[in-house]
Amino acid sequence: MNEEKTRESLASRLGFIFLSAGCAIGLGNVWRFPFITGKYGGAAFVLLYIICLIMFVMPVMVMEFAVGRASQLSSTRSFKALRPEHGIWSIWGYIGWLGNLILMMYYTVVTGWLLAYMYNAAIGSFDNISAHAAGEFFAALLSSPTSLILWMALAVIIGSAICFSSLRSGVESITKIMMTCLLVIMIVLAVRALTLPGSQKGLEFYLKPDFDKMFKYGFGETLYSAMGQAFFTLSVGIGSMAIFGSYISRERSLTGESLIVTSLDTFVALTAGLIIFPTCFAYGIEPDAGPGLLFVTLPETFSNMPLGRLWCALFFLFMSFAALSTVVAVFENLIAGLMDMFKWPRQKACFFVMLLVFILSVPCALGFNLWANVKIGSAGILDIEDFIVSNNLLPFGAIIYLLFCTTRYGWGWDAFVKEADEGEGIKFPAFLRLYFKYVVPVIMLIIFALGYYEVFSK
Repeated sequence: MNEEKTRESLASRLGFIFLSAGCAIGLGNVWRFPFITGKYGGAAFVLLYIICLIMFVMPVMVMEFAVGRASQLSSTRSFKALRPEHGIWSIWGYIGWLGNLILMMYYTVVTGWLLAYMYNAAIGSFDNISAHAAGEFFAALLSSPTSLILWMALAVIIGSAICFSSLRSGVESITKIMMTCLLVIMIVLAVRALTLPGSQKGLEFYLKPDFDKMFKYGFGETLYSAMGQAFFTLSVGIGSMAIFGSYISRERSLTGESLIVTSLDTFVALTAGLIIFPTCFAYGIEPDAGPGLLFVTLPETFSNMPLGRLWCALFFLFMSFAALSTVVAVFENLIAGLMDMFKWPRQKACFFVMLLVFILSVPCALGFNLWANVKIGSAGILDIEDFIVSNNLLPFGAIIYLLFCTTRYGWGWDAFVKEADEGEGIKFPAFLRLYFKYVVPVIMLIIFALGYYEVFSK
């Protein structure tokens, strides 16, 4: 009871929504979602993706929020608090904490890339740059261990500094500012992209329903892509969302809050495509997926545009806010986990997390240069770390939360639904108990297996 009395809390509902959305919104929204949308049928794929979000993924987010709010603890203690007689559930709480740590081991490095690009765009390094020169710039950045470590360190310091003071004045206040700026910048960039001559071709490629594309690769592959993107975009499974549930009151039902967070995440993903595809098509540049799109194609594209330095700097500022919002949210989860486990004050836990993440992120930074030969098959250090989180911990963790909330061996269905429905707003569809207990876990296991097949069949 003492833990609950001294528990920090968020000052506002908006803070909770922005923090949760900030954790979900990340690089996958920008360089993966637009590409697979164009590849698998535009608006037809978006519809399939939204169905997957609502039917399979968002309910798990509700469960994470409910576990956090009911326990008033982070994932390292929440399972034990709700089901003390079955300690085996607690194991996942610690694994989830480690999953967040592994995520930061490579995410801070990529965030450092974005900070470097934002700075160089602002000082004019990309003015009138060619695709070849842009590629050389990116290669030079990756080949410099000093540059990568310094930019990664800056990302770590920013994330730690925001979390250092307190939940409300640090994490919540700064995240509100970052997310507001992110949304404003996105809308400005989207309006600019859509008003470029020739942008309609990009818009058509992106959003025109094309069922031939949907079936070109087989409906099964398209469905798997939609399902996989839906699971990974919301970051459910490793307790990243549960921590924010522990900080909120019971004034609002969790299903309604989850719907808002999911909608905001989807809006950012869709709007990113409205920026990227019209811009690329307006200048006759074929968009591709992955880092090449952000760090080679887009700098060249913006350089051809009137006031290109401004638009390029704004784009990478938006990308930096998207990445840093995730860094801050995950740092908060790591810090709260240590505070719950060891009863450390926030400042001590924050300093420890800062040092730990910095040290453990160095191998990923070196994986592009001095340690480039450290591989498993063709996968480098970043790919290995991402595989552990994206293909293993996130989908498996989602299954854990689902079983914990739906079976009598865990927290139990009735207790979960009671917590989820507490407060005003949309109620959880309790009549679908059998669907969530038997159907969704099987589908998640299939996604888990297909993820392995996709990696090892190549």
